[in-house]
Amino acid sequence: MARFKVGVQLHPQATTVDSLLEAAEAFDEMGVDSIWLWDHFFPLYGDPDAAHFEAYTVLAAMAQRTRRAGIGVLVTCMAYRNPNLLADMARTVDHLAGGRMILGLGAGWFERDYTEYGYPFEADGVRLAHFERDLRTLEGRLGRLSPPPVGPMPILIGGSGRKVTLRIVAERADMWNSFGPPENFAELNAVLDEWCHTVDRNPASIERTVAINPSEVGDWQAYLDAGAEHLIVMTGAPFAVDEVAALLDASSG
Repeated sequence: MARFKVGVQLHPQATTVDSLLEAAEAFDEMGVDSIWLWDHFFPLYGDPDAAHFEAYTVLAAMAQRTRRAGIGVLVTCMAYRNPNLLADMARTVDHLAGGRMILGLGAGWFERDYTEYGYPFEADGVRLAHFERDLRTLEGRLGRLSPPPVGPMPILIGGSGRKVTLRIVAERADMWNSFGPPENFAELNAVLDEWCHTVDRNPASIERTVAINPSEVGDWQAYLDAGAEHLIVMTGAPFAVDEVAALLDASSG
């Protein structure tokens, strides 16, 4: 069996900055391929008013506290930052990380983030249209920054929309992320392959990642069979060390 990639998404809620950075260091030492945060301003579960931290400021510190793993935000909401600024922020984090930044992007969905921080929460189709427009702006700015990113800084797009999101992935992304269960991922993976053929893109040129719960680690083979190449365990504090270790063992075995 070919080795598959293992990642972890650390939820920056109901915890401390020190705990997040210590966990990132520990998972980096364990040998994970990627370490991620999420891009929200409030908890997504549990106490809605629990402690919460912004992604990119924590990510900059994480870049300095880790040495091996790719790092990124799974995924950045394009609506929260000017796309030119976001390109500059990502490039700067890439320099801090020595070329390990992965630029995860998405159209956003959590209404509380928008309304409490003063962003307009528009219909899905409008958000997707703005996402595609802003993605082009971001790509243009990346091509003009001096200095450019240190590493390849692949663009990951997260989402499951069959008609628009997966078409954008096929046209513009280096990586794609979605969720389970395995049969859902397999269906979306096939739709992405179809879009790749439509736009004359080699499907193998897009790395397939899937975000899973710690309870799904035992289903790793089903996810591989569904087309996933990179399994990312989503975990809040206390962080799922044992589950990630089990997935690393499966990958190396």
